[in-house]
Amino acid sequence: MRTDDWHLTEDVDDFLARAGEFLRSRPALHTMPLTVTEKLRTTRGADAHGARATVFGRLERAGKVHATFYRIPSRGLSVTPLTPEQADTLAAHLAALQHSFPYVSADHSTATAFAEAWQRHTGAAPTLRTRIRLYRLGTLTPPEPVPDGRGRVVGEQNHEQLVRWCAEFLDTVGEVPSVDADSWADSRFADKHFTFWETRDGTPLSMAAMTSMVGGMIRVDPVYTPAHLRGRGYAGAVTVEVSRAALAAGATDVVLFADPANPTSNALYQRIGYVPLTEWAVYDFSCAAPEAG
Repeated sequence: MRTDDWHLTEDVDDFLARAGEFLRSRPALHTMPLTVTEKLRTTRGADAHGARATVFGRLERAGKVHATFYRIPSRGLSVTPLTPEQADTLAAHLAALQHSFPYVSADHSTATAFAEAWQRHTGAAPTLRTRIRLYRLGTLTPPEPVPDGRGRVVGEQNHEQLVRWCAEFLDTVGEVPSVDADSWADSRFADKHFTFWETRDGTPLSMAAMTSMVGGMIRVDPVYTPAHLRGRGYAGAVTVEVSRAALAAGATDVVLFADPANPTSNALYQRIGYVPLTEWAVYDFSCAAPEAG
């Protein structure tokens, strides 16, 4: 396999014209590139993420795409599943072009293979930051008993509450940067569809959101309950609400990510019908080759 089997572009439409069918062939496993490229396509990429354009890449031989990656400016590299040989050719190609990035995110075996290859080609030392578990919905099974309350699609009148809870969610899971009213439009939450689980008199208790459907796939993200309201079944109830809405919208693949170190959330998702699909990993790089130019 040659490094020049990797083809790079900054044109999301060109990328999707050539790699879209590949991404849609495994919608659950390709949940991130599907949703990210759709958002970039509809917001025109650079306009939403600054002057520098997102880089997309595809591994293509004899007219067939075998893998893809994308890298949004100032963020890490996200890669679809690769063999160790494919990971090495990608690392060699990107190093030769003097690309750099702070981390790589992929399924665990791919992320590990790429991190090792990147270190060989650049000297950048990888450190495992986190592991994440990807689930796919099997048979939706509402919890029993259902907690008192009801689900309601979030409207504009709840925007302030939504921003506050999303900021709390980011703080809880340790994600940066945070979000506020000013940064909301460019955040990863702005294009999501939110639902509250609330009391009968309309007091929000928990929230969940879902992405728009792409390639038959919808991802549930995020799910959040304030600390003082946890343990009462609200997260399960609202996750069922958005999962049911995703199925009603026609989704064939409904997925979500969970921290495997959190036994409570993992047990909850499995009780309501989510089945583990694969383990994900993120490796940070302590140093990197300098950017070209």
